[in-house]
Amino acid sequence: MSTPATLGLRGSRTKFDELQSAHVLKMEIAHFTGQFLPFHRLFVWAHEQALRNVCGFTGTQPYWAEELDVGAFSKSILLNPVLGFGGDGTGSERCIRDGPFVNYTNPLGPGFEISDHCINRQINDTLTMTAAPAVIEGCVNMPTFLTFWSCIENKGPHSAGHQGIGAQMSNPISSPGDPLFYLHHAWLDRIWRKWQLKDPEVRHQEMGGNNRANLSSRVPPPGVTPVNLTRPADIPEPLIVGDAGNVTTLNHLLYLYGLVENRTIGEVMDPSKVLCYGYD
Repeated sequence: MSTPATLGLRGSRTKFDELQSAHVLKMEIAHFTGQFLPFHRLFVWAHEQALRNVCGFTGTQPYWAEELDVGAFSKSILLNPVLGFGGDGTGSERCIRDGPFVNYTNPLGPGFEISDHCINRQINDTLTMTAAPAVIEGCVNMPTFLTFWSCIENKGPHSAGHQGIGAQMSNPISSPGDPLFYLHHAWLDRIWRKWQLKDPEVRHQEMGGNNRANLSSRVPPPGVTPVNLTRPADIPEPLIVGDAGNVTTLNHLLYLYGLVENRTIGEVMDPSKVLCYGYD
């Protein structure tokens, strides 16, 4: 989180910021679209590559099994100030008060804004209930990719980690400014993988859904003002590459502005191949 940025991405000062900036720039085509799951699969993998290649990390990308802490995020070992990522925020800005990231200054967010601020959290245990095992099981039992994706992203397990942690994490654009983001999305990817492995021959080929979202038609989550969700006029919207029309296909190109090599959705559908990883 201290290694200087090298890619010239908007607002970035460090390599950690570059990941967040790429997420900001891809907002409208990476959320509420068919590429939501494959995009975040590649995005979390890019984070793991940065941990290895920039930080010298020799482990693997961790995930937060949120179903074990449902209704009690505030008591999770992951939020321990010594063993984990620090706990809740305090004060008017909800800055975290302990843990390894307490003095980190984040230059991006909320939303599309560029402004220096702390990593902040506003934990709400009542908003974590969509991480419950029964909810996850309901998603995993969905018969098609479209129904599974909808179950995960639209007020399902995806909502639990973001809204349960709150503050920066509750902003759909700039949420990767909190390191917990990567553990949350690795967990979602693990759930997707579990769904895929129920019928891999079919589900490694199954894709669909719109390929660009209309954010103006959506109600912002708590703490997110409409201006945070409005792309500034000087930032071009991300291009859609690989789809012949407005439906997401396996040929859709996933790009992260140089963080890692571009990949098509088809290339990341089976993570054991090009991305070379799996889950326990």
